[in-house]
Amino acid sequence: MNGKATHKKREQGRRLITVSLMLCFLFLTSSCADTGSSEKSATHLNGDWGIEITRLNLTANGYMIDFRYRVLDAKKAQELFSRHNKPFLIDQTSGKVVAVPNIGKVGPLRNSNMPKEGKIYWMFFDNISGLIKAGNKVTVVIGDFRAEDLIVI
Repeated sequence: MNGKATHKKREQGRRLITVSLMLCFLFLTSSCADTGSSEKSATHLNGDWGIEITRLNLTANGYMIDFRYRVLDAKKAQELFSRHNKPFLIDQTSGKVVAVPNIGKVGPLRNSNMPKEGKIYWMFFDNISGLIKAGNKVTVVIGDFRAEDLIVI
């Protein structure tokens, strides 16, 4: 390898370590309390999906997107918890898609337990490319579930 390639690999390794440390910190310090919300926080997807979106914001220095929702009806919300339904987020301006990262021994950064009414659940989308910025309109898709025109804060 030449010097430039070695430097690039080291820089990528440093970024990966930084994001991993941020995620560890985030997991250790986050709780399921509702401490913020997106512009669409009042959006109740209760009719079809039994949830209310409580948060959609950049986190981990902008490298991740934190999506949280409260389960209002556990039966209706079950599809969002299926391990077979891979969640992704679409930037509505560019059409680009980001996914939930699947990290080694940790697994996908999302909840897939049985939903309980009243509890707030989370998932993180990868934004290491910096594609998604605060103010972007996005769509969250999980199986047949689709929440459009959400504003990232």
